[in-house]
Amino acid sequence: MKDYAEAVATRRAALLSSPDARDLIRFATLAPSGHNAQPWKFRIAPQQITILPDFAQRTPIVDPDDHHLYVSLGCAAENLIVAARARSNAGELRFIAADGGAIEFSFRAGAPNGSTVNDSTLCDAIPKRQSTRADFDSSPVSAADLRVLSSAAMIDGVDVVLITDRPQINRIRDLVIAGNTTQIADPAFVRELKAWLRFNPRDALATGDGLFSASSGSPTLPRWLGPQLFDLAFTASAENEKYARQIDTSSGLAVFVAAQSTPEHWVAVGRACQRFALQATAMGLKHSFVNQPVEVAALRSELAAIVGLTGRRPDLVMRFGRGPTLPYSARRSVSSTIVA
Repeated sequence: MKDYAEAVATRRAALLSSPDARDLIRFATLAPSGHNAQPWKFRIAPQQITILPDFAQRTPIVDPDDHHLYVSLGCAAENLIVAARARSNAGELRFIAADGGAIEFSFRAGAPNGSTVNDSTLCDAIPKRQSTRADFDSSPVSAADLRVLSSAAMIDGVDVVLITDRPQINRIRDLVIAGNTTQIADPAFVRELKAWLRFNPRDALATGDGLFSASSGSPTLPRWLGPQLFDLAFTASAENEKYARQIDTSSGLAVFVAAQSTPEHWVAVGRACQRFALQATAMGLKHSFVNQPVEVAALRSELAAIVGLTGRRPDLVMRFGRGPTLPYSARRSVSSTIVA
């Protein structure tokens, strides 16, 4: 674990000077993604970085329409633009629908861009942010801080609904449990999840992706033993108990809903949720995703009704609160993500 922690810390180290394109990409790769699959590639051109979907890193069982994939690209894009603005690199993002969809970031190094203190604050939070799959301490978040979080997540075409009312939280918790039960009953879902698990630090560093057990608060195990114990311990009842406890100890939930259900709008959802996550991190708050009610299609309409957006497709559910820092997940090297 010591070698693992040192290697991960090196890849997450904050930049100390104005970055070049590769350094900006390093910030982008620290974005969250489903199963930590990191489904992105980057192409560098003069004053331009293009984020391309990497369909080889798809998770087709849990994400059959690539919704989470495009949300992940949006998270990476927001890291890119936040880091650039914080270093006075003016730029703008543009979604390109051709060739499966891509995100083009055009920038001009050293150009004035109206950078604010908040740009630097969010940028500094990029290497510190993590999806913390642990119990929180149940303490409330003030109304003033909730307003700051909501404001940070404002992206055109995305509604963010913050829920701190306990009965409403309980209703969504019940949907999470229903969705989790449905998913675990599907052998294909379990096989896909298991393929992305990394049971020890050596395997996590070797692949640079996937769900490292220690990052979820689980023990590390030898490669030969981990899959066997997973088969014994991964049950609906055990997972439902864990999710119920984690939601019950959260300060609140954030539900992200795009105006339309298209890849371009899913990218916008990723940008909004990443801004929320970075602002939360800067404020000393933790977060993690509980997306079962949006992954199981039959539950989406009930979730939409709970948040007052009937008729629309909810995109993400995030829990937030105060809790511990767990070991950070690994990332692939920047060089492995760059294509010609």
